[in-house]
Amino acid sequence: MSLAVRQPAGNVFANGKLHKSVPWLLLLGSWVALALVFALLNAGGATKDFNVVAALFLGTVLFDVLIVVVSRIVEGGRKAVDRLITSLVITAFVIAVLPLVSLLWTVLADGLARFDAQFFSYSMRGVISEGGGAVHALIGTLEITLFAALISVPIGLLTSIYLVEYGTGVLARGITFFVDVMTGIPSIVAGLFAYSLFALFLGPGARFGLVGSVALAVLMIPIVVRSTEEVLKIVPMELREASYALGVPKWLTIMKVVLPTSLAGITTGVMLSIARVIGETAPLLVTAGFTSSMNYDLFKDPMMTLPVFAYTQYSQQGANPVPFVDRAWTAALLLILIVMLLNLLARFITRLFAPKLSR
Repeated sequence: MSLAVRQPAGNVFANGKLHKSVPWLLLLGSWVALALVFALLNAGGATKDFNVVAALFLGTVLFDVLIVVVSRIVEGGRKAVDRLITSLVITAFVIAVLPLVSLLWTVLADGLARFDAQFFSYSMRGVISEGGGAVHALIGTLEITLFAALISVPIGLLTSIYLVEYGTGVLARGITFFVDVMTGIPSIVAGLFAYSLFALFLGPGARFGLVGSVALAVLMIPIVVRSTEEVLKIVPMELREASYALGVPKWLTIMKVVLPTSLAGITTGVMLSIARVIGETAPLLVTAGFTSSMNYDLFKDPMMTLPVFAYTQYSQQGANPVPFVDRAWTAALLLILIVMLLNLLARFITRLFAPKLSR
């Protein structure tokens, strides 16, 4: 009776096969190696800045070579070809996300210069060069976006309920068509529509926060309608039929069965629609205008927002452009963080309100 020799658990080449952690270690090691190369080049003055995009791309290419060589030595030629195809898929994914990585790296590198307490506690009133902050733009963004949500969410929710639960015939098809059209309109058109609407009643020059909220609501409504409609469609028909069998009217079935079941998806759609419009510049530049002072009133005087703040700081630089550019980058960083928080909040709400399967 022969005793089989047991391979050590930590052997990465056990039984002529690579351990599942080896490809990931090779990928990480390749990235680290190329990052060190570019760091040394930057320290020696050969490059102006540390090139994170080139380090990730060339590191991934190095990984493609290493994984094929190691696999061919340990596992044979047939498995090496399989490893090559897998590594090429990973390379394609890395190339796809490189623009996002470059964007985040640039915004972080340039935006942290003014990410301080003064930026979040001062406005630009009386500031002509260094100093100042964007608290007035932050407050304006939150007020205008939240009021836009108050306008668009009820309209979008009721529209989607009608399309899924009641809508038939020409009217439903017409609403669906116009929702599709609204989804593709340029944001500047929404701004011009809101400005023209208020100009009819208040005259030319009507620029204040409410006009900006209406413009953003026009952009949000089709997103809320589409996302909510898809969520309502996936609610099982058996839940509705069970409610009808108990004698519950349709409107109460929608309120007590359909909407609670789809609450997580509806909330996610609303959060995504807010994230979609919170960075819009053109409609707010036309409707809400811009100011260097604090304004809490949505119904009076121009109101600054973060995207307009970033645009004006970059486009209207003074004799010393450095503080203006720094403030613009920090405003962009703050917008990205707000959108990220909204997406994380949407995921948390989805987990919190998602239906739980009882055992």
